[in-house]
Amino acid sequence: MRNFCIISHIDHGKSTLADRFLELGSDIDKKKLKNQFLDSMTLEKEKGITIKMHPVRLNYKGQALNLIDTPGHIDFSYEISRALACCEGAVLLVDATKGIQAQTVFNLEHAKKQGLKVIGVVNKVDAASVSQVSSTKKELAAILKTDDILEISGKTGYNVEVLLEKVIKEIPSAEEKKGDFQGLIFDSKYDSFSGVIAFLRVFSGELKKGDKTFFVFQNQFSEAKEVGFFYPELRETNQLRSSEIGYIKTGIKDPSLVKVGDTITKGEKKGLKGYKEPESVLFLSLYPSHADDFALLKDALNKLKLNDPALNFQIESQMALGRGFRIGFLGSLHAEITIRRLKLESNLDLIATSPQVVFEIEKKNGKVLSLSSPALWPPSVEISETREPWVEIEIITPNHYFNNVFKLLKKFSCFLKETKTLTKEKSLLICEGPLREIISGSFYDNLKSLSQGYASFSFKQKEYRESDLVKVDILIAGNKEEALSRILPKEKAFLLSKELLLKLKNVLPQQQFSVSLQASVEGKIIARETKKAARKDVTAPLYGGDVTRKRKLLERQKKGKKELKEKGKVNIPSQVFLDILKT
Repeated sequence: MRNFCIISHIDHGKSTLADRFLELGSDIDKKKLKNQFLDSMTLEKEKGITIKMHPVRLNYKGQALNLIDTPGHIDFSYEISRALACCEGAVLLVDATKGIQAQTVFNLEHAKKQGLKVIGVVNKVDAASVSQVSSTKKELAAILKTDDILEISGKTGYNVEVLLEKVIKEIPSAEEKKGDFQGLIFDSKYDSFSGVIAFLRVFSGELKKGDKTFFVFQNQFSEAKEVGFFYPELRETNQLRSSEIGYIKTGIKDPSLVKVGDTITKGEKKGLKGYKEPESVLFLSLYPSHADDFALLKDALNKLKLNDPALNFQIESQMALGRGFRIGFLGSLHAEITIRRLKLESNLDLIATSPQVVFEIEKKNGKVLSLSSPALWPPSVEISETREPWVEIEIITPNHYFNNVFKLLKKFSCFLKETKTLTKEKSLLICEGPLREIISGSFYDNLKSLSQGYASFSFKQKEYRESDLVKVDILIAGNKEEALSRILPKEKAFLLSKELLLKLKNVLPQQQFSVSLQASVEGKIIARETKKAARKDVTAPLYGGDVTRKRKLLERQKKGKKELKEKGKVNIPSQVFLDILKT
């Protein structure tokens, strides 16, 4: 049994290579094989990226292999770490036209920590020049410390069969251990008929349909209603044995009773080493547009957490929005994807608050608070010191984009610590900066734009540092919208608030009266924009006659708009909050 995964930076061709593997080693009808076949989610196809890991069992020339296709974006790195824990080897894929990028190095470090056999592969050689292929091979050889680098094209299939045979030859077979059954849950999903379906790697013993099972850390008994493999559809088998990757239908209807990282046994209390819990770096609140949908949102979040264990949430309530959930994410893309999945898969209309990191507040009475919600921010008279999280950033960039990257770091309040040479053409920049700036989607977009897509970054948290922070409230038509409140550095409060108001002005639907958009700090207005009223030409039906007829109609319209402005309330569609989150 060979268990291996494909790891790389985003958009380097993992899913296309997986398609070629399926053509060689699966019994799927070739007519049904579409591009990015394993990326089954609507959002994956829409965005052209892998969001979830996808296991599949292959049979190639009598050899059984378990392949796990993984995401490439930094926000989904927890998916990759769980996939690596189930494998003995990994194919490290690098796009010949782009070369080594930040997530490539990040993934390689994780694979080395797990002790995996790593096979270096340069992809898209059909689309690259000879010099690009040669340069990328040298880069990959330097970080892997080997000249054994294979050239392939996932699109045309060139050398893909050679790679599969190399996997069989070089990746060690999984060790088969007899004795008591132990399986590690690396993923799961919910089915309305079968309950929770747990994805597991079996490390010892065997499990058959009908066997009694025990979830060690959750202290929960169950029964194996069905066991099987991924082809990639679920296909029942007689038993799961040591070294195999498969699934078990538990029959458990409560999603909270099954946790990724738990050990399944047949009653023994000893558990395997699980996964390190991911630390959320971004928080926002989600509220259902209709109060009656709170229970539906809770149920949807519990089911989503089954195959996204990085999702953390707790109930909170606000006077204006009712009951909702404060949710932790691994980044802005993770937040956007989660909200979109909740809307699409559970048909929920949601309101999202402004995203925030976790800040530290030291009060004058000596008490230290950790807050991510602006609603809980205390008055400034009670605050002695405010601190925000900082991160260490690793940026890989071609040398001729140095100046552009330096300007970007300055713009986002980051500074350069150290420069390391990767190759003659590329360097690794080690920087530090506020997490608040880095997790904004604009940092990633700006970096890609100024480097024409060749620069990339990854980051890890360091410590909290002192920063002068204030709570900025957003008022729409004089009414405070808690969902749009945010914590900002004092020196940037005006500029960032002005920027937010301009975006809000563009996405807010036009009303029958002019709407004031304001930003305030402790009651003091610091920025303002006005959304003009929709204007109907009430004089259009008139023709000829005295001008006073037109004037009367215009005066009546003016009076009506004034009354609307005084009494009217602006209803903000949930899409507005999502658009603000994206920006």
